[in-house]
Amino acid sequence: MAHSSRTVLPGRMGYTELQMADARKRESVNSNLAAEKVEIDGQRILIKWSDGHQGVYEAKHLRISCGCAECIEEWSNRKLLDPATVPADIRAEDHLMVGKYAVQFLWSDSHYTGIYPFDVLRKLCQCDQCEENRD
Repeated sequence: MAHSSRTVLPGRMGYTELQMADARKRESVNSNLAAEKVEIDGQRILIKWSDGHQGVYEAKHLRISCGCAECIEEWSNRKLLDPATVPADIRAEDHLMVGKYAVQFLWSDSHYTGIYPFDVLRKLCQCDQCEENRD
């Protein structure tokens, strides 16, 4: 499957001004943490981080964790996305690097407005080491 290496700038695709300002702030704060390589492997996403860490993510876990304005209510931070509506076989069809601070996934359920800042992705890592550190 071909993956895009295009860089896109976050527009207004489902994001509020507050979310855009937060994204710009994250870019300056997280300049040391970078996703060097993103690989989509069926329902898994593998990310090689600039510090050598190998991140492992289940597609459904990331899709349910989307923080865009379609999935999270802006003012209350209430989840709008019902996890039960996300197909069990969801997968990332492609991805785009967003500036130097985030990844945008294009999901098989046609959702594409979610931008995952590097720091958020790192916290969502499901590798054995990260899971063990959370316990």
